[in-house]
Amino acid sequence: MSLNFPRIASALALSTALVAAPALAADLTVVSWGGAYTKSQVEAYHKPWMEMTGKTIISVDYDGSAAPIKAQVEAGNVTWDLIDIELSDAVRLCDEGLIEPLDHSMLPPAPDGTPATEDFIEGALNECSVASIVWAHVYAYDTTVFPEGPTTAADFFDLEKFPGKRGMRKIPKANLEFALMADGVPAAEVYDVLETEEGVARAFAKIESIKDSIVWWETGAQAPQLLADGEVVMTTAYNGRIFNAQVAENKPMQIVWDGQILDFDLWIIPKGAPNKENALEFIKFSTDTQRLADQAKWIAYGPARLSSAPMVGLYQDGVTEMGPHMPTNPANMSNAIVSGYEFWADNTDELNERFAAWLAQ
Repeated sequence: MSLNFPRIASALALSTALVAAPALAADLTVVSWGGAYTKSQVEAYHKPWMEMTGKTIISVDYDGSAAPIKAQVEAGNVTWDLIDIELSDAVRLCDEGLIEPLDHSMLPPAPDGTPATEDFIEGALNECSVASIVWAHVYAYDTTVFPEGPTTAADFFDLEKFPGKRGMRKIPKANLEFALMADGVPAAEVYDVLETEEGVARAFAKIESIKDSIVWWETGAQAPQLLADGEVVMTTAYNGRIFNAQVAENKPMQIVWDGQILDFDLWIIPKGAPNKENALEFIKFSTDTQRLADQAKWIAYGPARLSSAPMVGLYQDGVTEMGPHMPTNPANMSNAIVSGYEFWADNTDELNERFAAWLAQ
């Protein structure tokens, strides 16, 4: 199934608990990516749900890897109830029978009565997952170093014109696609090229051309921090993390949208979750039209429901218009692709191994 966005425009750290209760006493343990993204979820979802229900949530940060989820389920020692994860990993975990199937009829309709199954963006509802946001893998640069700025994906790899260290996420996903677009492959042909050995080799070769200048990051919060600290002059990143640094923290950063890779983040429930019923109730609450629009007040990720889009207005500062910062804004989509979840569901393990071997060379 292809996603038609133009239609709609392993160390784990327990984060500060949202309540004083110990983890074992929590009514729900919610796992997400930390930093500005988790803050947006806390403000839009967690706090209102706790106030409404009187129940408690513990928030846990992780690095987005499917490995600890698989390990918990296979060991029969599941401590997480609800997890925010990328689409390709959600599909893989579902195929392997490690997460719960979800009945989409439970989801609340749009305010005008439109069923949820018709209100969510195409591809946002899957057998075992429900999406909340649309986000993008982009790159950003330090405007104090390059006042005129790079403007294309190719510029990221041009060390002569734009000298300095680059930050990149320490996995092949998104990096390979980005490298091919920077190397001149049209966005619409990227996954056709990656399906070939020559295409994968071409992507690795492009990254190899700047390998000695790369500083690798592993969590979403690290990318803008590398840029803010001057450890790199450009970095790939999640667009919402750069928005937070740029707008909320007034850091001298600018996103380059050329070559962006769009993706979903979704809720999943691992098999054996100790608080499954609470997790289901939280999914219903957090993916209604109002809650998804509310999250966009805190971070520049697009809501996964069509009915939420007209409700997206100002950032929580009351000044910044969020529309121009959304990855699905038409002005930001001129050279974009949607992450090929089927490709990554089929090829993640093999390409992760190849990437690790390449790093060690």
